Amino acid sequence: MSVMEKTVTLNPQEQQRILVLNQHLRGELSIDQVAGLLSCTQRQVYRLKASYREKGVEAVIHGNRGKRSPRRIEEATRKQVSLLAQERYAGCNQHHLRDLLEERDGIGMSRASVRRILEEEGVLVVQARTRLTHRLRRPRYRQEGQLIQIDASPHDWLQERGPRLSLVGGIDDATGKVVGAVFREQEDQQGYMQMLRQVVEQYGCPQALYHDRHTMFPTSRHDATQQHSTQEQLAGSRTTTQLGRLFEQLQITSIAARSPQAKGRIERLWGTFQDRLVSELRLAGATTLHEANVLVQEYLPRFNARFAVPAADPGLAWQRLPATLSLDDCFCLQEERTVALDNTNSYHSHRVQHSPPTQRHS
Repeated sequence: MSVMEKTVTLNPQEQQRILVLNQHLRGELSIDQVAGLLSCTQRQVYRLKASYREKGVEAVIHGNRGKRSPRRIEEATRKQVSLLAQERYAGCNQHHLRDLLEERDGIGMSRASVRRILEEEGVLVVQARTRLTHRLRRPRYRQEGQLIQIDASPHDWLQERGPRLSLVGGIDDATGKVVGAVFREQEDQQGYMQMLRQVVEQYGCPQALYHDRHTMFPTSRHDATQQHSTQEQLAGSRTTTQLGRLFEQLQITSIAARSPQAKGRIERLWGTFQDRLVSELRLAGATTLHEANVLVQEYLPRFNARFAVPAADPGLAWQRLPATLSLDDCFCLQEERTVALDNTNSYHSHRVQHSPPTQRHS
């Protein structure tokens, strides 16, 4: 190989051009046939043939090959993105990283550009795709407020900087808007009450709540999967839970799902939150339950602006709180106790003494 020769890799289109030009030079194809095969004019064929005779293979290679694109992102910006992805925003996925770069650092670029930069720097981790099971997706409800899916997600939200917490939340089925969320030490009925109170105060009472089959939720007395006590069987109904009593007061229909896939919208929300919200908590330096609750309330409007979709019907289905009720009277624990002859009653292993009544002897 001489000094002037060099190895050139041709793409399929360039290889086709050389093949057609060689056939033309051997007299097998006319100028008109070459123009038709190469999708160009006869004048372009004459110029290409003259250049091919002079330069050889280089005549069919695009002139911009090997040159830097004038629209290429500046090297300083590329280095900054790569450094942020490995340090401050480590663990964030590409979509979340793009959003954080735009919101916090003023670096606006597409998700594809972020991916290319990370690939060139060797910091992109490609996750293996799991095999999906074919399912039929239930269509969304048509109006906001018709159905709210509620659930809790126990997770290491603070990444060992603080206690392990459970996030109790609710998502509107029609719009995908997260209407309430609260961190708790564990999944409990107080957490669902706090989350639902956020919903009622900000939007109103939903028409229905879609939840799992936890014993704290009301269930049908005909449900064969639940064990009923002897007293419940004699009474012909299941004892009303605190949440069941609350749903009745607010006139909210309770719907129990029979599988996690049935309430897939909120299950997918937990997957997104366990990726994005964990990173937001880390970036904010949250280490306590209180700090986590403060941040999640600041994050929900940003999340909804990014991911919520318009409802099929623009009308709202939220219901007003009945005028005869107050929030403090509804969102509390209510239990019945029998007063003994000595004007006392027991409550969780404690004896409570009642004051003397004013309108009766005892």
